[in-house]
Amino acid sequence: MKTVGIIAEYNPFHNGHKYQIEKAKEVTGAERCIIIMSGNFVQRGTPAIMNKYLRTKAALMCGADLVIELPVHYATASAEYFASGAVALLDRLGVADCICFGSECGNIELLSEIADVLTSESGEFKNVLKQRLKGGASYPKARNEAICVTAPHLTEHLDVLNHPNNILGIEYLKALKRRKSSIKPYTVSRIGAGYNDATFNEVYASALALRDVIMAKNDIGVIKDQVPDCVYEMIKESYLKTFPIFPEDISLLLHYKLLYEQNGGLGLEQGKEFEQSPGFERYFDIDTNFSDKLIKYLPNSLSHADLCDVLKSKDMTYTRVARNLLHILLNIYQSDVDNYCSQDYVYYARMLGFRKAAAALLSTIKEASSIPLISKLADAEDCIKSAAGIKMLQCDIQASHLYSMIVQHKFNCDFCNEYTEPIIIL
Repeated sequence: MKTVGIIAEYNPFHNGHKYQIEKAKEVTGAERCIIIMSGNFVQRGTPAIMNKYLRTKAALMCGADLVIELPVHYATASAEYFASGAVALLDRLGVADCICFGSECGNIELLSEIADVLTSESGEFKNVLKQRLKGGASYPKARNEAICVTAPHLTEHLDVLNHPNNILGIEYLKALKRRKSSIKPYTVSRIGAGYNDATFNEVYASALALRDVIMAKNDIGVIKDQVPDCVYEMIKESYLKTFPIFPEDISLLLHYKLLYEQNGGLGLEQGKEFEQSPGFERYFDIDTNFSDKLIKYLPNSLSHADLCDVLKSKDMTYTRVARNLLHILLNIYQSDVDNYCSQDYVYYARMLGFRKAAAALLSTIKEASSIPLISKLADAEDCIKSAAGIKMLQCDIQASHLYSMIVQHKFNCDFCNEYTEPIIIL
């Protein structure tokens, strides 16, 4: 049986996501669908609006057969790391015949050709890129000019690189090419609102629009027509019990962590306790300039949104700022990410849920996968053979427990313990 992989966040799951699963099976001829999904924190640098188990159940009810959690180091990273980690995880399962992603252009040949240029990075490409960056151009502008010089026939198509799903799709293709993976890529045209479109007036509104309207209206009923009926009934039962969680819900925790470290608190890195000097450069994707600017604004008691606003600049987007802050909060270190990437990104595949009808798929994965398939955390350390893999998993668990603590205090509900929470089986 043919198997297609989809990389997703489902934050929250909506009609467009159900359409994508159905369309992915249609265009690839696949009978089975594996989802590689972000856990409780996502690429925008924020907590997910609802926990990973609710989002897993939604996906399984709407056509997915198996949901695997994307480790938090990649789920909260930029497009290149997000794609590389997710593609590596899908590839190492050993059963995916193809991958299908949404894009604004819907042209896999064009996206693949651009990915070829960016993957090969010829000497000429690197020289032009370096010269333009040295001349003060932003990276996107310098990259586009390098493409124009080295692949002039693509000049008329550079608008493709102005759209977020196209960019992410190109990163998936680059990751596949670098791995020399046998997984065949497909794309389907994104329908309805764009990824960054906050307009709430279509059958296929964006996840961003859904999150915004839930926060603005304080009413889950406003999204009833935007999500599959079965998903709406499920999340309605959890509304104001375990969700919604918004970026502002991490403000106090974040401010404490920043002040604690900036004032020379004790930290933990590479398994060793150390006395910290002021500065945040050891965290993933944070440079000295950002660290210094962050220290400057720390005495002010700013909300999450206000802190992101004062730290953003023409060279640093709001979203990248939010990701950097989240890396600090979740103890995601540059040295760890570098180490994981050098060791083929992932060490395990943690199941969040599956359909009983897909039990044969699990058996096939156990035979074909180059990494262990984990369904019970109690068994994880026996399955994961490397110290780095154990450390990655512990960070995943810590992140999920932090999220659960936020939920517990916001809604006065039970704590969701990763060691006792069962996976979703439908």
